[in-house]
Amino acid sequence: MFKFLIVASVSFGLVGIAAAADLPRAQPVYQQAPVGKMPIGKSPIGKSPIGKAPAPIVTRG
Repeated sequence: MFKFLIVASVSFGLVGIAAAADLPRAQPVYQQAPVGKMPIGKSPIGKSPIGKAPAPIVTRG
């Protein structure tokens, strides 16, 4: 009888956990991007030297 109670309680516990995993969660609200702003990561045309890489950083010990 004691084994039956343990098995039944474990089974109900697992069923409860599985049911809780299926509950819906609140999703973040989508916000519209502002219109007319410069895209992130894009530099203005003609403002940077073309074909020139930045100088390497050299540390001397």
